[in-house]
Amino acid sequence: MIIDTITIIGGYNKKGEKEPVEKIDINRGEIFGVVGATGSGKSSLIGDIEQLSQADTFSKRKILVNGEKPSYEDRTNPRKKMVAQLSQNMNFLADMSVGDFLSLHAKCRGASDKCVNAVIKLANTLTGEPIRKDHELTILSGGQSRALMVADVAIISDSPIVLIDEIENAGIRKHDALKVLSGHGKIVMVVTHDPVLALMTDRRVVMKNGGMDKVVGTSDAEKSLSKKLNKIDEFMLSLREKVRHGEVIEDAEMGDIGL
Repeated sequence: MIIDTITIIGGYNKKGEKEPVEKIDINRGEIFGVVGATGSGKSSLIGDIEQLSQADTFSKRKILVNGEKPSYEDRTNPRKKMVAQLSQNMNFLADMSVGDFLSLHAKCRGASDKCVNAVIKLANTLTGEPIRKDHELTILSGGQSRALMVADVAIISDSPIVLIDEIENAGIRKHDALKVLSGHGKIVMVVTHDPVLALMTDRRVVMKNGGMDKVVGTSDAEKSLSKKLNKIDEFMLSLREKVRHGEVIEDAEMGDIGL
């Protein structure tokens, strides 16, 4: 199923008051942010989206798909799952190799086994730690795991909506990861406290008291700042890799990243 738009129709906040934001339309290929203080209702919002809620959760929000109410089967059939979620804590428990895992997932999704090499190649552009087919899933680092899952969701998974829940410390190239997902026609929602990610979104909803308080469009100044923050992020990632490989860092300067 191709999803061009999902619509969030506002419900009520923790105080039982109507949410200030009555309706949000999020389009295919858009990167949309969810920000707010701890306990502000971010997880509740993405939970409503994942469940395609129909005023049957605490918030009483409704989620429309392409402007229409999703069917009961769309909401309950795991084979029709519209939402894929990437979280901060992602650990593999399966005792199998990367190649075997991807081949199995491709088979389950009805995709070609040729996808396996494409997924690994893409994942290796997102992390500084190379991933190989024969690597066991259980030995992958946090950064490798998340890079692999981003690539898997982009290429193999047909879930048109991707929820990314606080991957700020994932050890991957975050800008590239979001561009990969949105470039594959996904609706990408990012729950974050990280300004690097928040300012990379097209728009962001600000959560407060369990409700959608306002929607902020990313300004040109914020987009410019986002590019600078991304350079710092890349710089930190490169230093992390040098430390991991036992290198001594003596002459790293912020000037190296043009700031």
